[in-house]
Amino acid sequence: MLNDLDTLFIAIDQAFEAVRQAHPEAITCGKGCADCCQAVFDVSLVEAVNLQGHLQRLDSTVREEIAVAAHEARQTWEQIMAAGLDPAVARIRCPLLDGQGFCLCYEARPVNCRTYGIPTVIDGKGHVCGFSGFEPGKTYPTVNLASLQRILHNLSVQLAGEEKGARRWPIAAVILEPSVFSAFAAPLIAAGEK
Repeated sequence: MLNDLDTLFIAIDQAFEAVRQAHPEAITCGKGCADCCQAVFDVSLVEAVNLQGHLQRLDSTVREEIAVAAHEARQTWEQIMAAGLDPAVARIRCPLLDGQGFCLCYEARPVNCRTYGIPTVIDGKGHVCGFSGFEPGKTYPTVNLASLQRILHNLSVQLAGEEKGARRWPIAAVILEPSVFSAFAAPLIAAGEK
């Protein structure tokens, strides 16, 4: 399963690079640009387990700093959900973002992070980063997030069964509830070693 997730991540990164090469003037992503790190989204089980594995390899002091930021992010998430706000326009600073605007778990970043910055479509509606140079009304290569989410769902169901595999978590919960994901880490790692 880890190999399948890595293969998916590689394909997404290649798609992103293909769009960058085709439309370099429109892609504004670069080191330190952290607009995507303010987006509100949740992650699949397989992404959460992968992310938690990377978190465990960080220095304990860094993990403590991340936990403090995760508590703040979880409070904001709960306020957004309780108020019924549209997550597509709400903003939460990702707890994995350091003071210089760099992701502390960049290699394990979820699909939403990997696709942010290029045109995507969700439920038939197109989305682009507000800082990008993609012009309204023009046609661009677009990544269908629903198809990627189906793949993640299927990998998660393979890992934990339908009920647990269908669940999603905000990044803050992934950070603050490591025991939820530890039971799934060994099967994911074992599957990746085959």
